[in-house]
Amino acid sequence: IRQIPLVELPIGATEDRVVGTIDIERAIKTGERHFEPGLLAAANRGILYIDEVNLLDDHLVDILLDAAAMGVNYVEREGISFSHPAQFILVGTMNPEEGELRPQLLDRFGLAVDIKGIPEQEAREEVVKRRIAFEKDPLSFITAWEGEQKRVRKQIEEAKKLLPKVHLGEEMLKLITQICIDFAVDGHRADIVMHKTAATLAAYDGRIEVNKMDVKEAAELALLHRRRRQPFEKPQLNQDQLEKSIQKWQRNKSSQEQNQEKALDKENQPQEKQKEKPDTSPNNSSGDSSPGKNSDDSPDEEEKSGKEQVFPAELPYQVKRIAAPVSDQVFRSQTGRRSKSRTNSKTGRYVDSLIPRGKITDLAFDATLRAAAPFQVGRKKESSSQNALIIKKYDLREKVREKKIGNLIMFILDASGSMAAEERMVATKEAVLSLLLDAYQRRDQVGMVVFRGEKAELVLPFTNSVELAQKQLSELPTGGRTPLAHGLKLGLDTVKKHLRKDKYAVPLLVLVSDGRANVSFDDDDPVEEAKKVAREIKAANIKSIAIDTEQGFITFGLVRQICSELGGIYLRLEELKSGPIVSAVQKSLGYREKNEMVDEDGKRN
Repeated sequence: IRQIPLVELPIGATEDRVVGTIDIERAIKTGERHFEPGLLAAANRGILYIDEVNLLDDHLVDILLDAAAMGVNYVEREGISFSHPAQFILVGTMNPEEGELRPQLLDRFGLAVDIKGIPEQEAREEVVKRRIAFEKDPLSFITAWEGEQKRVRKQIEEAKKLLPKVHLGEEMLKLITQICIDFAVDGHRADIVMHKTAATLAAYDGRIEVNKMDVKEAAELALLHRRRRQPFEKPQLNQDQLEKSIQKWQRNKSSQEQNQEKALDKENQPQEKQKEKPDTSPNNSSGDSSPGKNSDDSPDEEEKSGKEQVFPAELPYQVKRIAAPVSDQVFRSQTGRRSKSRTNSKTGRYVDSLIPRGKITDLAFDATLRAAAPFQVGRKKESSSQNALIIKKYDLREKVREKKIGNLIMFILDASGSMAAEERMVATKEAVLSLLLDAYQRRDQVGMVVFRGEKAELVLPFTNSVELAQKQLSELPTGGRTPLAHGLKLGLDTVKKHLRKDKYAVPLLVLVSDGRANVSFDDDDPVEEAKKVAREIKAANIKSIAIDTEQGFITFGLVRQICSELGGIYLRLEELKSGPIVSAVQKSLGYREKNEMVDEDGKRN
């Protein structure tokens, strides 16, 4: 039996460690370029394990996707062109509350298991007993369970021998495809994985024919992470929906069998009896009760579904990626998953090199070689060293790395009486919750100011907690007057306070209001006071979006005026749905100083 290698990929691993790099020691001693393999080479024909895989940097995810798709790791760097096999089983663990995996990588995982706590007291006691026994005497514990290990190992070996003989019939294949269709699974990888998994389960059970229980168990493993779900909804498989899919397949199968039997009986009937009842078949066909019941049930279910959708607490939607490009040369230590910035850590992608200004912590060997190469002839004449390469201190170069950081987003919401219209607040909450969810998954800091009555209130200091944000929004009351200037001022002060702690954060302010300010600071014009604060926000170089909730034939256009003072992007309430508001945030965060639109990678659009 071949020993399967198990290689762990830490989430803080560098790109060099994952794909491999040049052997520095050999290069200095012999002058030869020799490739030193990385973790992907070590995991070939083995298992690559990643703990907290959803926190893995995106540039490492791209490397894994390429290797997983082609089964080969191609390295083109530091003057080396090299490729090697990289066929591995990818195993990962994660906490979904800390953010989701990219869909491309998520689909690469064939199966998924939802780990839950054990509710049975006896079982929990047994877990504790076994753990304590292992800690007291590991060797004795392993010996005690050696027999069970051998039994399982033997069962697996026999299943591997039996697997080529396992047959999955046409009906089981129809069941697999029916389940995938009912669960609205994208692509066909789920169907293929379920096919292979069901056959494997049958072989492990010592059978050569796949049954519907094998398909059901395979679906529970293959569809858990592939089914479409709403944000804030925990990853779990709907067992009722799975049972309905199996029952639907069973009904179709029974119906086909009955039709085949009827056709066979009809062929066996004498022609004279068929002539006596010429109109029976059409009448029976049109009067079949099963299709009638199905058609009657369908509208009822849709009607019930429609009633549930009228409730105001609608779930948010997934939003497209938004990113604030960082064009400065500042080295940041923050973490996140949105905007790219230079970093002083070793976990980012190597993008450039520079002359070090102090102690070197991350040597750029390729750049150092290029700096030293022109002087080698003269140095060898002056030195007695036998090294193939002579490097001076002033040849040394340090790596410049790039990684993603989070952004700072402040929502300023109007909760006055003019916002009491149900449709307005539902749309507002829906859009804000959607962006909050995206911000949480991208490691953004998000805050919220609400103004109504006579004052503004910071209901959500800058945080990553989606649950807290959802709670605050769902319980948000409406009514009273509109202290707009108070809301803008509190939002500005909160952002400034945060910027004093983290001066390199990238802030964005989102105002949602009708602009009809009627509460002032010092008995001045409330609207003019709001415009004055808006000019302060613009002067602080804080990007903004203003969403106008004003409706009707007669409008004052106050939000547009305030937005003009903010120097931000203006949207009307009708444009509040996901597409417009998300694209507006993208546009606001994507503007450079010269108003050039850029995408997430910093490319011009």
